[in-house]
Amino acid sequence: MKQLFNSMLIFCCCTANVACLYAQHAQALKLWYSRPASQWVEALPIGNGHIGAMVFGGIETELLQLNESTLYSGGPVKDSINPAAFSYLAPVREALLKERDYSKADSLTKHMQGLFTESYMPLGDIMIHQNFNGPKPTAYYRDLDIQHAISTTSFTVNGVKYSREMFASAPANALLIKLTASRKGKLSFDLSAKSLLHINVSAKGNNELMVSGKAPAHVDPNYHNTPGRPPVIYEDTSGCNGMRFRYQIKALSKDGRIAVDNSGMHVADATEVVVYVAAATSFNGFDKCPDSDGKNEKAITDSLIQSASAMAYPVLRTAHIADYKKYFDRVSFQLKDTLADNPQWALPSNERLKAYATGAYDPGLETLYFQYGRYLLISCSRPGGPPANLQGIWNNELRPPWSSNYTININTEMNYWPAEVTNLSEMHQPLLSFIKNLSVTGTNIAKEFYHVRGWVAHHNSDIWAVANPVGNKGSGDPVWANWPMGGNWLCRHLWEHYIFTRDSAFLRNVYPVMKQAALFSIDWLVEDGNGHLVTAPSTTPENKFFDSAGKAQGVSVATTMDISIIWDLFTNVIEASKVLRDDNNFRDTLLVKRSKLYPMHIGSKGQLLEWYKEFTETDMQHRHVSHLFGLYPGRQITPNEMAFFKAAKKTLEIRGDGGTGWSRGWKINWWARLLDGDHAYKLIRQLLKYTSTGEIEMHNGGGTYPNFFDAHPPFQIDGNFAGVSGMAEMLLQSHTGVIQMLPALPSAWPQGDISGLMARGGFEISMRWRHCTLTETKILSKKGGECIIHTSVPLRSADGRLVSVADKEDGYIVKFQSVAGKSYFFNKKQ
Repeated sequence: MKQLFNSMLIFCCCTANVACLYAQHAQALKLWYSRPASQWVEALPIGNGHIGAMVFGGIETELLQLNESTLYSGGPVKDSINPAAFSYLAPVREALLKERDYSKADSLTKHMQGLFTESYMPLGDIMIHQNFNGPKPTAYYRDLDIQHAISTTSFTVNGVKYSREMFASAPANALLIKLTASRKGKLSFDLSAKSLLHINVSAKGNNELMVSGKAPAHVDPNYHNTPGRPPVIYEDTSGCNGMRFRYQIKALSKDGRIAVDNSGMHVADATEVVVYVAAATSFNGFDKCPDSDGKNEKAITDSLIQSASAMAYPVLRTAHIADYKKYFDRVSFQLKDTLADNPQWALPSNERLKAYATGAYDPGLETLYFQYGRYLLISCSRPGGPPANLQGIWNNELRPPWSSNYTININTEMNYWPAEVTNLSEMHQPLLSFIKNLSVTGTNIAKEFYHVRGWVAHHNSDIWAVANPVGNKGSGDPVWANWPMGGNWLCRHLWEHYIFTRDSAFLRNVYPVMKQAALFSIDWLVEDGNGHLVTAPSTTPENKFFDSAGKAQGVSVATTMDISIIWDLFTNVIEASKVLRDDNNFRDTLLVKRSKLYPMHIGSKGQLLEWYKEFTETDMQHRHVSHLFGLYPGRQITPNEMAFFKAAKKTLEIRGDGGTGWSRGWKINWWARLLDGDHAYKLIRQLLKYTSTGEIEMHNGGGTYPNFFDAHPPFQIDGNFAGVSGMAEMLLQSHTGVIQMLPALPSAWPQGDISGLMARGGFEISMRWRHCTLTETKILSKKGGECIIHTSVPLRSADGRLVSVADKEDGYIVKFQSVAGKSYFFNKKQ
């Protein structure tokens, strides 16, 4: 018992020492800058999952660019999209399976497309103008404190220090701005509002502004322009498109004067002013007309403003911090900086990033990036709201890149890779709820387009749960438009949430959704004549191959990604039915179908084949490496399947390390699963390459913007989240049913501590390592049950009862039955 107490004391003291180091480097969890933002990717994001803002930190003119997470163009999906689509399915399969005519198949497949998704809209801007009449400011500073989710800007003019503090409160569902002057009566400003959308600005009383408008009935994607038709259409011919919106602004001050008119708000001779901002739309669900069946956005903002402004600012601030930190503080991550006084700490974040990109040693930047990704997820995805889109909730364009929608052939899923493992399971809920909506519209699409059971979704969706293959009925390239595996992939998130939380009630609730996706796959599969089940038509996002005539083709049969996703779905449904002890007959059907799936193949270079034949890629370094789905996020390719494991590695070697931001992020996860931490770390450094361009670059432009947003380019938030999940995967893996500690630890991280990561099975893991060797670990069992740990060194439990044994392959294994709510402490066995 004494030994157990001593071990626990050592672990707690070590944790306390880390906390002290953490406190000494409070700047470690801040992005800070010595000048205002001059472009959007320099502004700092704040959000509460509902309202988002990009804070520019201007001096005489402050700009807050606003978003509301439900504000999209358009309306609910129509009942009939393309009734003729099904008539082309048999001819497509004939062209593929009998004629091997890929060009013909491609042409026919285009007839099986529906309409494009709608677009995520910018809400508007708030400008705060202060006229200082010429004197230059000094002591300028702005930051984003990700430990408290607060943005601050300060500067001095004529001996007066001006400060602005801003945060998006989830408890109050409002944006708060506190402006102060260090000398009484020296704060004067004009506040105005505008939007790229059609709006009406009106005053209310002497201290409130209302900005009301209606979203367009339709907005075409930024990459699609129909001749003779405007890309942005406001006229609603259906009576069911174009949601209403409103944002409302109120100012309070204990001194000074506040007046409002239709041009804005005017504050004079104040010392402190608090500005409250609330926003709402009439969106009332994916299947409700946003106008006739919409919510009352005016009543919502009125209520929010009055509730928030009735509370003192310190009370709102305290509640905001407490709400945020209950999520953020679950995980702590520290890497030892071997320099006693690393000069990188003194640099503004943009300069620090530039230095890192040129080779500077800065482990603190890596942990900052990790925690910033968690900050972004908390800020853009909250229970009760929609999922994070391509840009989270932050968008300033009327026609944003790729409509800032849900791209579900990788990007939406990637947004949520860190949710469970970095202990932010609640932030996963918006996506999990959205999947149920998508299954409803997807059921209609499965019937109309394919005459099959179950539900289907393709590569694009939006808040209205679009499930059809997009392409404006023939203008889309089938290589991305006609990919029907989106719903199947999303079902992986339902299973992952269960396996991390072991919430059996949740699993029982979502099992029908998973089963219906599996039913679609059963009906979608066809015999290839050689005893295998294949998909046809089939594409691999978004890559093409050369046919025998040297022509680029996208449509073929049984791409590896298709079959890997179906294998994964069948496996998860099989295991779910076992957990629920139900649906035995369907489980048996899936076992038979899974055994007949077209198998993976290894090519002449030792690589995993992407297509069902060894075709030559049109782009050998393509950003998508979709055929490695089974390595990550899937679990089909593991060291237990060594031939395919090695083939996956060879595939990545051939593909190279270049790519967009999100592509490099995915590669970090793959190399971690390949247990090569040094290669994964190399890609972390590439992902953190300083980038400032917003021009679209599809190959090697990936990096990080000055505000640490991921650069595709342009900005896509998925790369931030892939980077976080990749780092977590380097430190902890559990996809095989065994908790692997430090499986891909890079030599660049010889000493560190991490606490709060989650392993499948409901285990919360804390680890300490020195000289690249695990020295201590704590496992909190939240649900109880068997716990299996694999390490590279032998472990002994603090009470001496559990000792790891050598694994027959490599490393050491300790196995025990855990008790729910109990913590288990282990040290490296001496």
